[in-house]
Amino acid sequence: MLSIFIQGLLISGGLIVAIGAQNAYLLRQGLLGQKVYYACAVCFICDALLISLGILGVGTVLQQAPFFLNTLALIGALFLYWYGLNSFIRAYKGNSHLDIGQSGGKEQSLSKLVFTTLAITLLNPHVYLDTLVIIGGIGGTLDSEEKRWFLLGSVLASFVWFFGLGYASKKLIPLFESSKTWVVLDIIIGLVMCWIATNLGIFVYQNLCV
Repeated sequence: MLSIFIQGLLISGGLIVAIGAQNAYLLRQGLLGQKVYYACAVCFICDALLISLGILGVGTVLQQAPFFLNTLALIGALFLYWYGLNSFIRAYKGNSHLDIGQSGGKEQSLSKLVFTTLAITLLNPHVYLDTLVIIGGIGGTLDSEEKRWFLLGSVLASFVWFFGLGYASKKLIPLFESSKTWVVLDIIIGLVMCWIATNLGIFVYQNLCV
């Protein structure tokens, strides 16, 4: 069963580590030191629930619901374009939070943080394809005992990555004491968000043309 556990660990880890909107957002929250635990927890809980549902067989149902995926992709694209635009505006104005960990910086409320984290996580249909379809599809080929080990490995990879990214980013704080570094980060985040949003638009277009 150890090989099944490692398989779940590696497959889940490989999918999660890929640069995306969720990781870029979590990196920024970690650098700001603002409610990092809650941001990591929301990302992990969503991922763990979706992985669990996928291994239980929900991915098969999702594959047969193109309307759901297309609608979600359109909403997600609009949201990510909006978030990316705000990142570009922050970079242009140079008003990112530069006083990391100090009380002088304006900190968003917990409700707003949870809403933003949920939106970035759940409005991207790729998260469903990764967790429900890919991981779920692989897990669906296993017997009940193997599924438990595969699920454990997949969820552990998610936990280690999200909390590791959120808290390890603090090691980069000295680098981000310069306002120029924040400008670069916001530009990169804006590009990532807009790139993913564009891919979502292409995803919908290709689905509708099939």
